[in-house]
Amino acid sequence: MAQAKRTALNRSLQAEVSSTEAAPARVLVVDDDRRNLLTIGEVLKDVGEIVCVNSGEEALRRLLKDEYAVILLDVIMPGLDGYQTAGMIRQRDSCKTTPIIFLTAINKEDAHMLRGYDAGAVDFLFKPFDPLMLRSKVAVFVELFLKTREIRLKAESEQRLLQENLLANTQKLQALKDLKRAEERQEAILRSLPLCIHSRSVEPPFGAFFVYGAVEQLTGFTAEAFTRDAGFGLGRVHPEDAPLVEQALKGALRSGTYAVEFRWQRGDGAYRHFLDQGVVSKAQDGTPSEILGTLLDITERRQLEDQLTHAQKLDAIGKLTGGVAHDFNNLLASILSGLGLLKRRVEMNADAERIFDMTQHAARQGADLIARMLAFSRRQRLDPKVFDLKALAETLDLLLSPTLGGLTQLRWRLDPEIWPVYVDSSQLQLAMMNLVINARDAMPEGGSIVIRGQNRTLETPTPELAAGDYTVLRVEDSGRGIPPENLAKVLEPFFTTKEVGHGTGLGLSTVYGFVKQSGGSLRIESEVGHGTAVEIWLPRTEAAAASEQPADAPAPVPAEMPGKKRPTVLLIDDSTELLDFTADHLRDRGFDVVGAGGGAEALALLEKEPDRFDVIVTDFAMPLVSGLEVIRFARSLQPGWPAIVISGYADGESMAARPPDVPLINKPFQPEELIGAIGKIYNQAK
Repeated sequence: MAQAKRTALNRSLQAEVSSTEAAPARVLVVDDDRRNLLTIGEVLKDVGEIVCVNSGEEALRRLLKDEYAVILLDVIMPGLDGYQTAGMIRQRDSCKTTPIIFLTAINKEDAHMLRGYDAGAVDFLFKPFDPLMLRSKVAVFVELFLKTREIRLKAESEQRLLQENLLANTQKLQALKDLKRAEERQEAILRSLPLCIHSRSVEPPFGAFFVYGAVEQLTGFTAEAFTRDAGFGLGRVHPEDAPLVEQALKGALRSGTYAVEFRWQRGDGAYRHFLDQGVVSKAQDGTPSEILGTLLDITERRQLEDQLTHAQKLDAIGKLTGGVAHDFNNLLASILSGLGLLKRRVEMNADAERIFDMTQHAARQGADLIARMLAFSRRQRLDPKVFDLKALAETLDLLLSPTLGGLTQLRWRLDPEIWPVYVDSSQLQLAMMNLVINARDAMPEGGSIVIRGQNRTLETPTPELAAGDYTVLRVEDSGRGIPPENLAKVLEPFFTTKEVGHGTGLGLSTVYGFVKQSGGSLRIESEVGHGTAVEIWLPRTEAAAASEQPADAPAPVPAEMPGKKRPTVLLIDDSTELLDFTADHLRDRGFDVVGAGGGAEALALLEKEPDRFDVIVTDFAMPLVSGLEVIRFARSLQPGWPAIVISGYADGESMAARPPDVPLINKPFQPEELIGAIGKIYNQAK
């Protein structure tokens, strides 16, 4: 009788397991577009049981009732969007580990990807998606779900069978074999994941009981290194992060969970960022027995976040700089123009001339500061050409000799076959001068500065540079070096370790901005007490360097023009002060000038008297009607109308749209520069 009851029970248990294993896995599809639901349902119909809902609220209700192998979740939905829905799913114990694949039509931007992974996504599918890719990705998670469920049910079934049917040796052995195969599959899955599972003591120093998974891949050490020495794990945490880790583990004993990020020194000596999170396991009497957790390397994610933050900061500074540059350059142009008029019209004694010169010098320093701000924000106007770096040494030697003095020696070590680069040569010279002067300042008692030029080939891309050929200029000094805590800050604008009045903190940041705008990168190596080396990486160009030609001198306006008066200039600027000052300068030189306070007023003058004006001189950025629109209108009346654009600041893309025969003069400018440009384009148009 007892034997018959055991046999019946065995059959009942086996039937229960078989029916559960045969049940198809459910796939939850959440999308507010009915067409997407129909399409996905059709593609996945034979993968499992497809459950379609059209809102995040309905998805949460479904998850209260049923278990799902995977969730396909649309990002953009009315009501709860995908990110909010995913966050609420992860808060529920019953479904916090259910894989979530986001469906999105958003561009593949790092910000969106990071937000999705932070919300709990394991993957992304971008609309319109490939049916085969959708099917294969979902099938992997369905298979994992089925295998996991199979393992769980097999284990439960085996436990009950062992208790109720001790005599069924054949069935027991078969079940053990199945369980072993399932464990092997589970172990293979765990080893394929880039994480480490660990158990540790609840008492300091929180020594490891066991470590499993990709431990060698993540740390460079075997699992035995952690279990053999109780203090090994915490002993390699970065000293600055160690108190934070200890505090988190101690806090886990009170809250039951913990999560902490820290830097950990790998076997190769490098520090990596890790995320350690887990729970406290309790004994039967309710006391904490061990801490169970997972370790994940998040170094790349942290670098992406830092790069995004840095890019956003530079972009914000750039936008601010662009706005400030236009208005500030207008003010500086007015100041310098007014000073120029004073010098021409007022007779000054020696003391007045000294004050005048100091004021003019201060205004020009302001213009230089704006130019450097545009440089580090990568918004300066460059004039790149193919440049042979062999010509750099002679030029810099002439410029730097008076600056370096007798205590500092400058040596050049350029490869004979150094590759040419496509760069603005004048800006490169300024960048190198900045680096050399910084090197000189780092050696107050004198020393040696070496400039090396080498050809380098980058086989694999980096976050800063693509793979390819580069020309590298390296400036080495034997100075005091840069402390590690300052090394990451030296490229930030306005950061300086010099005394007040001895530096703006824009030197290295302007060099970095110029190099990045030229398609390259800047690297710094430094050791306290042993000096610093700064490298400029510039992409190689295949074109041959053209010989440097002297710039054309501005064409003067003839003092007398038989049969015709000097050119009549239509001067346009929305800055009243600058308009008046510039007009006075031109009138002092004998020009007839008609001023217009904006583009709209200029259009009215051109339409009324198109034959009155010989040359148009216009500001670029003005309300309602820009300077380029004024020139286009004038040339619709008279093709090739001589015109000049002046600008306090304009981005390169906008300025590239101007006609090629229209010169650009940057504010603040010297009156002679504008007068020479007028003479040149007027003579060319005759």
